[in-house]
Amino acid sequence: MNLPGEFNYSGKPVVVIGNGPVGQTTALLLARWGIPVVVLDQRTERDLVGSKAICQQRDVLDVWSSVGAGEQIAAEGLTWTTVRTFYREHELFNYELQDLGNSRFPPFVNISQCRTEEILDEKIAAQPLIEVRWGHDVSAIDQDADEVRLRCGTAEGEVTITAPYVVSCAGAKGSLIRKSLDVSFEGVSFDDRFLICDIRTDLPGWESERRFYFDPEWNPGRQVLIHPCPNSTFRIDWQVPAEYSLEEDELAGGLDARIRHIVGDQPYDIVWKSVYRFQSRIVDRMHVGRVLLAGDCAHLVAPFGARGLNSGVADAENAAWKIAFVLRGFSPATILSTYHDERHAAAVENLDVTTATMDFLVPQDEQQWQHRRAILEHSVSSAETRAQVDSGRLSEPFWYSQSPLTTCDAGRPVATRPPRGGVQAPAPGVIVPDVPLQIDHDATTLRMIARAGILLLTGISVGDIEPLHDWPVRILSIGHIDPDGHLATALGIRSDEIWVIRPDAHIAAIVGNQADLERAVSKLLGLSLDRVT
Repeated sequence: MNLPGEFNYSGKPVVVIGNGPVGQTTALLLARWGIPVVVLDQRTERDLVGSKAICQQRDVLDVWSSVGAGEQIAAEGLTWTTVRTFYREHELFNYELQDLGNSRFPPFVNISQCRTEEILDEKIAAQPLIEVRWGHDVSAIDQDADEVRLRCGTAEGEVTITAPYVVSCAGAKGSLIRKSLDVSFEGVSFDDRFLICDIRTDLPGWESERRFYFDPEWNPGRQVLIHPCPNSTFRIDWQVPAEYSLEEDELAGGLDARIRHIVGDQPYDIVWKSVYRFQSRIVDRMHVGRVLLAGDCAHLVAPFGARGLNSGVADAENAAWKIAFVLRGFSPATILSTYHDERHAAAVENLDVTTATMDFLVPQDEQQWQHRRAILEHSVSSAETRAQVDSGRLSEPFWYSQSPLTTCDAGRPVATRPPRGGVQAPAPGVIVPDVPLQIDHDATTLRMIARAGILLLTGISVGDIEPLHDWPVRILSIGHIDPDGHLATALGIRSDEIWVIRPDAHIAAIVGNQADLERAVSKLLGLSLDRVT
């Protein structure tokens, strides 16, 4: 099987627009597959200001691990495992985040986006296949059947850059990119604003917990969210009225009073502060010819649930392996249309989840306010009512169960999302749990080997499986790599099954014979797609 680093591609570089964490991840993943990349950013240098997107989910750390960054981000980040939700002085519920397998990474770590970007920059600097060009402001995109042409403004004047494919990670302000591609960006902006402060102080016992407060006496009628961060820093989000002025609040001593209600008499320092109005928006197309849209350039969601950056990294991985497979000749260009199928559906789910949260956090009329108030009051004593309290469902990988690349299994249906903190049993479309493995005396994990191409896990003898053309497939016997049965238990794999796992570690199919196997792998590679690019 061809491993990512063994690919020999001699064509033009793929262009990534935007050097934020989603763009950085896209570039690193493409380079991992042996594809040269040029990264363009309109800024002249990195602006390391504020914590921004702080919550990095376990499965995203896995993606970053594949490019050498996950372990460092996890080590420098602060691990949290407990979620607590309060109504006034009452704790309504708490839960611990679960892991079906035995992952190397915790459920979430908190680390500033700035530091994440610095770590990814270090990996990019060590990658000869990536060139970063600051001060390149893309003003127009034009494409035909053969290439994409980008017109860029620079300090030296206008330049044109051509590429076989482009991934736009230009962020929420990528309106010119979206306009050039004639994609819509429909959605809403929420009236209430949110004051965000990074506070350095000591709050003993809060170091590993996410705390959410409904209607505390120190922010009546609104919410407060508190996240622990490294270096004794806490990220605090207050919901504030639409007319709120941070400058006036500071001058009147209101900001200090807000902080004192939480930290008490402890000394504190404000590391960063800002005020945001959140939006929920999504493009109508994430795939336009030879251009893919990713991250905030394609979708914006409220941050309650940490679904922004985490979803953007999943966009990056999905785009990277498909572009690499097209450029290497494993898949037809039509497979890129499934990027929209899969990641647009993921964005819609994130939008639905976060919009429901915002509807509960910010009711739009008096009837909704009364409904919310009744739920919160009854939830103090009623476990049944407590289930209706929405303080944000935390980020989780999207299930590709309805994807054109997935072969469904009636015996393993994908159910609705499990209760808070739960995980779905392995099934086609679901990401595999991570499990430590020993292969030829080398320590590895299931997801590490899955991300090297298409992985076949089989209870059948490997010798009984006929060669699968010149496809990037690796076949491993479950008995050989899992003598203690931990992997078989985590997956629920049977001795007569062959599991087909995608290059992004999602399960593509579970089959029982050679003919079904060839059909499933062909489907995964997009060879049976009847589409026009």
